[in-house]
Amino acid sequence: MEDLFTGPGIVVVIIALTTGGWLINNWIRAKHGYDLEDEWGGKTSRADKSAETEALRAENANLVQRLDDHADRLKVLEKIVTERGYSLSDEIEALRRDESSGVPIDTGTREKV
Repeated sequence: MEDLFTGPGIVVVIIALTTGGWLINNWIRAKHGYDLEDEWGGKTSRADKSAETEALRAENANLVQRLDDHADRLKVLEKIVTERGYSLSDEIEALRRDESSGVPIDTGTREKV
């Protein structure tokens, strides 16, 4: 047994241990659905992509796009509201003074129920 750890025997032991570790690592990754590592450290994706996985990926991409669109809209709304010349009370007063609409806005009176 002592001859195994001296000379060229140690090289064989090291190669066997690293190959065994690599095999166990890939087995665990395959069992849990992760991409596999090749011998150079690169990743190899699984070839058995199901239709459900592809549908979920497409739905995810759609949802990400919608979220980006909503973020853009929110930026525009924030810009409108925080503009220096924007005043909600001025807008309301302008509507109250507008006689062309035919229905004057009078918040002091209530409708009879």
